[in-house]
Amino acid sequence: MLRPRALTEPARRGLTIARQRRFWTRRAAAWEHTADSTPGLGKVIETVIDVADPAPGDTIVDLGCGSGQLSIPLAQRGASVVAVDVSPAMTEMLESNAAEAEVEGVEPVTAPIEDLDLRPGSADAVVSNYALHHLRDEDKAAVVEQAARWLRPGGRLVIGDMMFGRGGDARDRQIIFAKVSALARRGPGGWWRIAKNAARYLTRTQERPVSIKAWTKMLERAGFRQVEARSVVSEAAVVSGVRPPGEVTRS
Repeated sequence: MLRPRALTEPARRGLTIARQRRFWTRRAAAWEHTADSTPGLGKVIETVIDVADPAPGDTIVDLGCGSGQLSIPLAQRGASVVAVDVSPAMTEMLESNAAEAEVEGVEPVTAPIEDLDLRPGSADAVVSNYALHHLRDEDKAAVVEQAARWLRPGGRLVIGDMMFGRGGDARDRQIIFAKVSALARRGPGGWWRIAKNAARYLTRTQERPVSIKAWTKMLERAGFRQVEARSVVSEAAVVSGVRPPGEVTRS
């Protein structure tokens, strides 16, 4: 009897990227509605922009730009934004939204975040909002290291995302309990959501959030300084760090 071959690392990574592209292409319109109508998400966006502190003329890279929730406000402040998303439907929607808002300075790039290759020292800030939890943990760390290379000395990495682990501390347990309780109160439909989300959470096939502590360590290992973290709403937090002058060293 022939046994199936184990997937190689590049093949496994390729499947993950293809899955993300299909998922976000199907959900482009739904995501824009969710992003525009969710107050908590709006607070995360505001916090990311506030921490990034963009100045006119800055070059900013937006990882997982979606339909422009970060890219467009950053461009309205005078920044030039390289807006990256794996889904062509998302970058097309971003172009349409930027044109409707009469915003210039946004350059959409349709590419997996994991494959992005930018010139070293070419960005004043790298930002992301509710995107990186979809990456595998090793790809999260790799993107953080790449961001350190893309940034100019003094440039800032700012990540807004759902940030919680698997119940290892009190904050994690509080978030998980609150989510389960809220869904359980919805009755059978909510119970189904609990079962479905629990399967995703345990298998980590779609969403792969990690804790604030894990993100902080990733930035520190990549050589970032002034690493700071702040909870914003519910499970969401913002972590940031500054690329120091000189060569970034990694522990």
